[in-house]
Amino acid sequence: MAQPALNISILIPFLNEEESLPELIEWIERVMHENNFTYEILLIDDGSTDGSWKIVEALHANNAQVKAIKFRRNHGKSAALNVGFHSVQGDVVITMDADMQDSPDEIPELYRMIATDGYDLVSGWKKKRYDPITKTIPTKLFNAATRSISGIQLHDFNCGLKAYKQEVVKSIEVYNEMHRYIPVIAKWAGFKNIAEKVVQHRARKYGSTKFGGMSRFINGFLDLLTIFFVSKFGKRPMHFFGVFGTIMFFFGFVGALWIGIDKLVHVYHGDTLPRNITDQPMFFLSLVTGVIGVQLFLTGFIGEMISRNASERNVYGITKRIGLDD
Repeated sequence: MAQPALNISILIPFLNEEESLPELIEWIERVMHENNFTYEILLIDDGSTDGSWKIVEALHANNAQVKAIKFRRNHGKSAALNVGFHSVQGDVVITMDADMQDSPDEIPELYRMIATDGYDLVSGWKKKRYDPITKTIPTKLFNAATRSISGIQLHDFNCGLKAYKQEVVKSIEVYNEMHRYIPVIAKWAGFKNIAEKVVQHRARKYGSTKFGGMSRFINGFLDLLTIFFVSKFGKRPMHFFGVFGTIMFFFGFVGALWIGIDKLVHVYHGDTLPRNITDQPMFFLSLVTGVIGVQLFLTGFIGEMISRNASERNVYGITKRIGLDD
């Protein structure tokens, strides 16, 4: 028997959020009932080590619309979202964080923008934030870089509160730490009707942030470059390698021709010690650094190409499922 259509799937990845989950789910349920939405709440436990899973089991026992998947270990937010995207059934999919910094009261308007206004993706913009300056400044820099590279005019690419058409989440793949660039991935998958909505940013009520340190910004920048190059040249790498290879060969040929002519000219004029630019240490330094840089970049790019075709790339250890058929 066919299942009735769901208006909304709410997807919430979490790690060690036993204190916030009951209050958050109660708030979401209240919003769903007030707006007469048919819904499901899918919780993805990203390897929690506290009592979060027991809380999830109790929530499901109280409401069958609360469903869950538990990872054997921590795989990261991108992995949690990717697994969740494959499992959700709602016409509109809304992602949010479990720390109660995202307000469920935003859900009806996000739903309307997808279901009525026809947007493919709506990204939240936490215009007023309660994060420390050590987080907000790097975030602004990365958002500016992403806008420049992608051409998508969003202020906050990494906001966890987003709404999608179901078709979008079923058509994209996220891994590593690429969740912060989902609007970019969606655009390059052909979903260009992307909007932004100012949403409330609430101060964290329980616990502490699970994401911090400069490494996440460095990794995020590398992931942005990966998305750009793989999306642009993943199926036609010669358009990238061929162009730069031709340019490098051209300059190499012109440089060799110039050196040869220069030496011949000096020999013709009777110079006993014709000039040789390869005697300059800077020549070898530039040559070595240039070759190493190109080799490293190409190695990383080719490795990424191989990774994207690896069958085990997005396979994760799942120990338990609640409320799901598969």
